[in-house]
Amino acid sequence: MTVSGTEPSDVGCGCEGKERSTVQRILVFQQQGSGEAKIKGIREYGGRCFVLETHSIDEPLPPLLDDASELLPEALETDLVLDFLRHPDLSQDLARLCERLGVPVVASGKKWRGRGVFAPPT
Repeated sequence: MTVSGTEPSDVGCGCEGKERSTVQRILVFQQQGSGEAKIKGIREYGGRCFVLETHSIDEPLPPLLDDASELLPEALETDLVLDFLRHPDLSQDLARLCERLGVPVVASGKKWRGRGVFAPPT
């Protein structure tokens, strides 16, 4: 599992000059690079509007996870979570964590829904 972060890039997007607190913090959860294309797009086109962090889970996982708490953080200091996890048990536990902490999560193509979980069609 790896966690990485970036400060906003030098490319502008219209939020220059605003207070740092208005920059949206996005935390991306991915497995084996599953969110890299989206991460690249956010970095390229999001400019200074976002502080982007990634939480990558790259180790092999069993088909069934009873408890994913060891793979997920206990707390989230972010405004939005993007879920590109492939394992359904990880996605479900992440959605529950986000719901408990009041952090909205976008989980494209996922079947599990909860309060604050947005699952647009793919």
